[in-house]
Amino acid sequence: MAFNYGGATILQSPLFVELILPFLLVFTLVFAVLQKSKILGDGKRQLDAIVSLVVGLIFVSFAWAVGLVVQLIPFLAVALTVGLVFLLMWGMFYEPGTFKIHERVKMTVGIIAVIAVVIAVLVFSGGWNYIRDLFVGGNSAIATNVTLILIVIIAVGIVIGFGGKKSS
Repeated sequence: MAFNYGGATILQSPLFVELILPFLLVFTLVFAVLQKSKILGDGKRQLDAIVSLVVGLIFVSFAWAVGLVVQLIPFLAVALTVGLVFLLMWGMFYEPGTFKIHERVKMTVGIIAVIAVVIAVLVFSGGWNYIRDLFVGGNSAIATNVTLILIVIIAVGIVIGFGGKKSS
């Protein structure tokens, strides 16, 4: 006898997607961080497991947090796939064993990744609508001025940072 979930597989059931997988993800991540950092002591696997269990159980009790993680994971999978395709396409022009990524390219890709993650978190958490309302709503002049000031500060910081000393 096969299980019937309304035409969906067991991997698509809400129990699996919204409870089991998020719990396992958070439990594993917390356990790995505790093991690596040794915050609770060296060789304290049982204590690390109990703390990870508690954090994972508390996490799945908050629907908004689980929803945010469930929405971010597909973004992660797509971004990693795009990155892999980019590296494969770029790497095919190198001889085997000579593939190196320039430091500035690494920094640029890192900055783009951070911006993408911040935007994804803002979109999935509803913060993007709040920010958009600042620019479109009644206080748009304040938000526009603050943004302009931040852009000027960032531009000055970039110019100062890349304007190294010239030797004569």
